[in-house]
Formats: sequence, structure tokens, C-alpha cells
Amino acid sequence: MNALEIRNLTKNFPDFCLEDVNLTLPGGCILGLVGENGAGKSTLIKLILDIIHRDKGTVTILGKDNREKLHLTKQDIGVVLDEVGIPDCFNARQVGKVMALTYHRWDGGYYQALLEAFDIPQSAPFKTFSRGTKMRLGIVIALAHRPKLLILDEATSGLDPLVRDRLLDLLREFTQDEEHAALVSSHIVSDLEKLCDYIAFLHRGKLLLVEEKDRLLEQYGLLHCTQEDLLALPQEAVLGKRVNPYGVQALVNREALSGLLDVKPVGIEELFILLTKEER
Repeated sequence: MNALEIRNLTKNFPDFCLEDVNLTLPGGCILGLVGENGAGKSTLIKLILDIIHRDKGTVTILGKDNREKLHLTKQDIGVVLDEVGIPDCFNARQVGKVMALTYHRWDGGYYQALLEAFDIPQSAPFKTFSRGTKMRLGIVIALAHRPKLLILDEATSGLDPLVRDRLLDLLREFTQDEEHAALVSSHIVSDLEKLCDYIAFLHRGKLLLVEEKDRLLEQYGLLHCTQEDLLALPQEAVLGKRVNPYGVQALVNREALSGLLDVKPVGIEELFILLTKEER
């Protein structure tokens, strides 16, 4: 079963539109959501969680419409947004007691182990935590109620490299279970490139593409050439370009080119930048 299915999802605001988004997240997989500030990543996540109401389309979570019996569906979703909503006066022990009354599958032993693994103070009030520590606690809570779907919105921001690496290992372990899946939005594209099975590019409210990461890296590449060489290429092969005094760096679709050209590999971050460069 797919963990998440989104079909023709649309939300209109006075100055922004998230338009006809379609994506599928299979079980056992991690999908990375890439986009600039204001691209609509947080809006999409809020629509998935039914925090804001959609104008059109459907969202299915673990086989259920996200607006039906949402109180039951949320038992299966672990969420970390860019702000962790814990009362300032609570400490980590008190948070654990509240969550044990909130979630049917709350695992107190796992919660304690994660607090120690992420070096989270257990008696200090939440208001004294740094942004990174607050985010670490949010991640621990999301994991400790044993969800089937994790949704992390910029959850790696504010984390040092060692903690980020620990989190990536946990997410890989989490999705070894075919009934589990994760949707991860992050500005740290290198994390997504190391972690994700699928990548979705969101730009100005439109989903440019959703594809398996390995397929993306196979299909697209960088070609260094002159302006004259660029003009000689099939128009459909060139998806973006960067011009400098030394020539042209073109993002190309390998399948539309002859195999004789020297096309270099492209990373996920560079792919997104060049794919959106023409519009900017």
C-alpha cells in the first residue's frame, strides 16, 4: 500500500497558488521535497495534515482520505514542523507523560533511549532549549509513538552535522519496514541526496517533477560546451543552462542526446538550480 497519494491538489491564496500537485509515496520509501523559500513546501505539508483546507484534489494517507477519521489517522503520523509546539514550562519527562496519554502506541522505553541518544536534557524546561535542541525533541516525539508515516518539515535545520547524521541513520532504519515511509522537506539538499529514494521538485507552487533519485541521476547530466554547440543540440534535450565567460554549462536529458557527447553527472542541488534558472 502507498503511504501517501496526492491527486490534483490545489490551494489558492491571494498572492500564491499551489497548483495541481500529484505525487505518490510508496511504503518503505523516503521522499525528499526540494524547493526554494516560498515554493509551497510548508503549504503542501499543511494540506496533507488538513491544517488548511484544499480548494481541489484529494489526499490519501495509508489508504484513507485525510479528512475522514483524522483523529485515528494521526495516530499513524509522526510530524515535525519548523516550530515544535511544546509548552515552555514543560521538561522532557513531563512531555513523555503527556504523550503517553495521547498516543495509543507510545513507547516510553524508546522515548527514553532517543532522549539519551540525542543528548536532550530531561529536567530543563523547554524554553531554555536552543532551536536545535527543540527540533531534536520534536523528532524524538515523532518517532516514539511508533508512526507508520513520518512528515518532517525542515527538521534538519539547526542540527549539527553529527546529529543530522544520526537522524539520517534513524530514518533509514525506520523505512526498512515496508509499512513505513517518510516525507522530508529540507534546504540541506545533500542530506536528501544521501537519504531519499524519491525526489520532488516544487517551484513557485508547481511540482516540476517527481522521480526516483537514481533515475534522476541517470537521466540528467551536465554538458560543458560553447554557445554554438548548444544551438546545435536538440531543443528538447536542454532543460536549463548557465552561461559564463568560458562557455556554457547546460543541464541536459541524456535520453535526447547521442551517446557520443561527454555528459558529466549532476547532483540533486545543481539539477534543481539549473531546472529553475531559466524562469528566474
